[in-house]
Amino acid sequence: MSTSIGTEFLHTAIKRLRYYKGLGEKTFDQLTEADLHFTPNEASNSIAVIIQHLSGNMLSRWTNFLTEDGEKAWRQRDEEFEVHDYSREQLLLLWEEGWNCFLNALTALTENDLLKTIYIREEPLSVIDAINRQLAHYPYHVGQILYIGKIIKDRSWQSLSIEKGKSEAYNKSDGIKDPAKNH
Repeated sequence: MSTSIGTEFLHTAIKRLRYYKGLGEKTFDQLTEADLHFTPNEASNSIAVIIQHLSGNMLSRWTNFLTEDGEKAWRQRDEEFEVHDYSREQLLLLWEEGWNCFLNALTALTENDLLKTIYIREEPLSVIDAINRQLAHYPYHVGQILYIGKIIKDRSWQSLSIEKGKSEAYNKSDGIKDPAKNH
């Protein structure tokens, strides 16, 4: 039985996005509550603020995804970038709430939905383009989370990828080489 291109696209997009969600969570596991609020400099956001933004974006974009504009009237985007001093538990709840909304919306899609038109700030996008937009946006912010985590942990950072100087050994080892395929 062959899989259609549309079904394969949805399957692989969800798999990749779950992988990036997991990278964020593995970073949180290495950090204290105070670390989540560390701001590298005035121009940068803390991990807490990035979580607030990701959650707000996901809830706005993916609530009633096929039937409502992705920029909801109830979204307070500027507020997402304010310091709220949320606890670790509150931040992890925001993280889960956003990701659950997003992943539930994605898993509910079928290949027949992929060429439908949705809107974000009244701009028409195909569902495929909307997914690709988030495949770029969310990993971008997860990368920021990891980078801040590395800055904070410095030498005690536990690598989430192939460690420096270990590429050859990794390539010669048995098993799946693409970490996203383990999800």
